[in-house]
Amino acid sequence: MTKKTINPETVFNSVQYGFSQAVIKTGTRHLFLSGQVGINKDEETIPGGLPAQTKLALENLQSVIREAGGELSDITMLRIYIKQGAESHENQLIISSLLQQYFPSEPPASSWVIVTGLSLPEWLIEIEAEAILD
Repeated sequence: MTKKTINPETVFNSVQYGFSQAVIKTGTRHLFLSGQVGINKDEETIPGGLPAQTKLALENLQSVIREAGGELSDITMLRIYIKQGAESHENQLIISSLLQQYFPSEPPASSWVIVTGLSLPEWLIEIEAEAILD
């Protein structure tokens, strides 16, 4: 199984924000991960605002992909939904920093979408993913 990130010099440097422009990965199993938010296993929204919710959403993604036999490095695509009002440049830099921590090399491709709301009003971010395993 091979993975290659695509980041042409003719396109802006997205790696500094924690994602690649494209990812090529070979494998036999395509895993679709449901959107993860900042809630714990007891379905409690954690305190700490967007930074804490982003960190827990990424940890939840890690738990789900490991249960399926993979690792975060197998993720090829992220879709990040940020609640309107939480999308400040400062918050986007926090998200970027956390992505760089969880995906230190060959980060996945990603789309960031500002939405008017998520399923519960206290949720500020939701992250869904796709991965290629094996």
